[in-house]
Amino acid sequence: MDLLEILVSLIMLFTFISAILFVIFGQVTVRKLRKNHETKDYLGVEFASGWDILNVAQALSIPKCIKEKFKQSKFSFFFADTDLIYKHTNKLDRFLARIFYFFYLSHECSH
Repeated sequence: MDLLEILVSLIMLFTFISAILFVIFGQVTVRKLRKNHETKDYLGVEFASGWDILNVAQALSIPKCIKEKFKQSKFSFFFADTDLIYKHTNKLDRFLARIFYFFYLSHECSH
């Protein structure tokens, strides 16, 4: 196998893992947040079905300094409310979010 075949194989593997984690994270965490009356309106803007899953994963995965920049932006309504989401999730939810968001970003950055 040459380098190109290895890279394509890795991209395909990351895409597959990302798709599986998208479904798992959506069913385990975001579904719970959608049902909660406190959090259902603070999951960020949903441009397409399932976009709130990406918003929540981003809110639980990015560093605090970036979260603060998002809060101060005039476009903050696009993003999920990080403090509220963090308050209503447990360690497993946050772990799933970080793993999913890592694979999702590595897949997106390969395009």
